[in-house]
Formats: sequence, structure tokens, C-alpha cells
Amino acid sequence: MHTLDEVNKEKLPKHIAIIMDGNGRWAKQRGKLRVFGHENGVEAVRNTVENCAKLQIQCLTLYAFSTENWNRPKVEVQTLMKLLVASLRKELETLNKNNIRLKAIGKIDSLPQKAQKELSEVISKTSKNTGMILTLALSYGSRDEIKSAIKEISTKVKNNIISPENIDEAVINTHLYTHFLPDVDLLIRTSGEHRISNFLLWQIAYAELYFIDVFWPDFREHHLVEAILSYQNRERRFGKTSEQLN
Repeated sequence: MHTLDEVNKEKLPKHIAIIMDGNGRWAKQRGKLRVFGHENGVEAVRNTVENCAKLQIQCLTLYAFSTENWNRPKVEVQTLMKLLVASLRKELETLNKNNIRLKAIGKIDSLPQKAQKELSEVISKTSKNTGMILTLALSYGSRDEIKSAIKEISTKVKNNIISPENIDEAVINTHLYTHFLPDVDLLIRTSGEHRISNFLLWQIAYAELYFIDVFWPDFREHHLVEAILSYQNRERRFGKTSEQLN
């Protein structure tokens, strides 16, 4: 099995984003309810966050709950929200020990009040940390994010704050939820699915995509290392030719 020692520290992705998929199917394989999978997925989160911190990855963004996830069975949604609150409370010490700063993106005001309160407290209590930025995408949808950015920019154009001629990528970036983050370098999706599922559509324009046929609760250090090694073995051209890069 691969270990963190195999990773080239000189070619690390600055920003890793993960679609944590497969909790429900993992539970179903074991004859359990879907919530059992979500509960066991927490360990994969802890393991991945700590390993990324050890590697000194600058930014890690986790797709924790999408805008579409509100359509799931009520019991499952309630369990996910309770897990969120419990995990945030439990992991605060680990975040501070690893010098990790917590952030959140999405329609945070749509979360239950208890979850909003816990999230706000942990964000505040980790705000002075200077290591990795861990961002949770909660009640997040990329199309919704882009729509929101367009509305904000349109209002500023209408009020003569921004000139239409001056709207460029930088202006759009500053109006996205992720304005404090660099573009994604490596996007990982577990469970064997090959979809983006409305996640960071603007930010992954030049990301390397890595799909792995492992359900999220089973995702561990060697899987993370495999993804990073794959990233490090790819040539990132950003529209240029290999000759130009060399």
C-alpha cells in the first residue's frame, strides 16, 4: 500500500476537492440503513483531513451536503445534520492541533439553527490557525453559486459600481463563495461514479480529475496517496503544448 512518504512534496496540489460519494451503497452492501454509511464516513473524513494536513496541502474542500440532498428522505437529512453538529464539536480539538482553519460555502442560512451555531463557533475558534484551509460545502450547488454571483455583479453594474467592460475572471472569482480559495488542482470522486454533480463547476476548469471505485467510508491514506501520485504524473498544460512547457 502507498504511504504519504511516497508523495513528492515539491509537486503538491495546492487545492484538493473531494466528492465524498458512496455512503449509502456502502451501508446497503452490509444490510444496514443509509445513515449507517454516513456515520462510518466520518472516520474517512478525519483520516483524509489529517493526512492532507500532514502533507501540508494548502486547501481541502469537501462536498458534504448539496442543495439537491435536501430532497432525500427526511430521516436521512436529519441524521446528516445531527452528524454535522456532533462532528464539528468533536473535531474542534483535532482541527486546532493540526493548525487547520475551517471555512464553509453554500447556503449556510438554510441549515438548522443548531448546525449554523456549531459551524459558526468552530469557524471562529479556528480562525487564527495558519495551516490548511478546510472548507465544507454545505447546502452547496455550483449553478446556484454562479447564479448568485451573476445577480451581485448585475446589481453593481446597475448601480455603476462595476463597468461591464471591466468584468473579467478576477471579478467573477471575487463574487463566488470560494473567493478566498485558489482554483482546484485535483478533484477526487469516490464510489466509481464519473460525474461532477454540480460541484465547483467554475473552479475545476483546469483541475485534474480522479475517479476511484471505492466507497467513501473505505477511503484511506493509500487511496489519497494514489490520487496525488496520479496528479503528479500528469502533465498540466493549461492550453499550451508540451514543447512550450519544456
